[in-house]
Amino acid sequence: MDLATLLAGPFAASILGEQGADVLKVEQPGVGDPMRRLGTPTATGDTYWWYSDTRNKQMIDIDLRSPAGVEDIKKLVSHTDVLIENFRSGTMARWGLGFEELRAINPGLILLSVTGYGQTGPLAQTAGVARIAEAFTGMTHLTGEPDGAPAMSGSSALADYVCGLYGALGVMLALRSREETGVGQQIDMALYDGIARFLDELMPVFASTGQGRERMGSETNRSVPHNNYQASDGRWVTIACTNDSLFSRLAGVMGRSDLLEDERYASNSARISRRHEVNGIVADWVAGQKANHVVQVCRAATVPCGVVNAIADYLDDPQVAARQSAITLNVPDLGEITVPGVVPRLSKTPGRVDRLGGQRNETTVAQIVARWEKT
Repeated sequence: MDLATLLAGPFAASILGEQGADVLKVEQPGVGDPMRRLGTPTATGDTYWWYSDTRNKQMIDIDLRSPAGVEDIKKLVSHTDVLIENFRSGTMARWGLGFEELRAINPGLILLSVTGYGQTGPLAQTAGVARIAEAFTGMTHLTGEPDGAPAMSGSSALADYVCGLYGALGVMLALRSREETGVGQQIDMALYDGIARFLDELMPVFASTGQGRERMGSETNRSVPHNNYQASDGRWVTIACTNDSLFSRLAGVMGRSDLLEDERYASNSARISRRHEVNGIVADWVAGQKANHVVQVCRAATVPCGVVNAIADYLDDPQVAARQSAITLNVPDLGEITVPGVVPRLSKTPGRVDRLGGQRNETTVAQIVARWEKT
């Protein structure tokens, strides 16, 4: 059961649904999920975001704030493996749907609880969204140009997606544990948890040395050249030489093997100390030719390189089509919508997307209970 809204909890449910879970999406009667109205609206009034991320789910209206709605949830919980919610800490308990009450009904229940700051601590009652989570962890501080304001990542919901991904992983781990013990458990996910886990060596370096990092734009602190460069046709390419071997290959491609004999550039540590010079050498070379040619010759030499795509370029790439990284489904009363494909892709159970979004009030509690009792 997916009781959550916007966006981490529902995303976790969508991942599980792609892999075969029977997902029941609970919406507020008369209002519906707020994600129906977030983003670019379609001709039906629901947004493209709703259709894309609410996949493979069956909808039902239940008022969680009413005694009847609470009883409906309890009826469903007795047949539920996983319940996902993202209400503020303590809200479910106030409604009579706390974890202790629910597992008294179903000892094997797994509860994924997503909040801004987690179930405990001084900020447990503080609301949070993805943007705030990214700022809290220090990620926003690192994003943007050195002389500019802190910026937001390209995905306005990155922290939501990362949190949902970890939430789905937590559910699978809890299901595996239940196979051995027969007992469920609660998974406590804060929106900032996943982003903090993604910040490479930032935490241990600062804790040990007191050295943090500042914004570096499109560069990275650990290797040079590792940046975006503009080609003669105005397009940008990104090149990543994370070690001396890769730089050696790039130098050969650029016709600058002399750099390898110069102690100022021969090692990564030396290049880091002269990053502006090195980036200038690479930028001048890229600026003299078209982006596709840069990518072609770099790939031929196994130097990591790619064009900085817009979404139109990505969807037009044969690699995306070959791996079904984007899929197109027909939506009743709307037509075809193209959305991201299934991730991860398993060889024997590759997952699937049967439908996008969904109409409200598709079923009743009694119908769901009857179906679940059979399975």
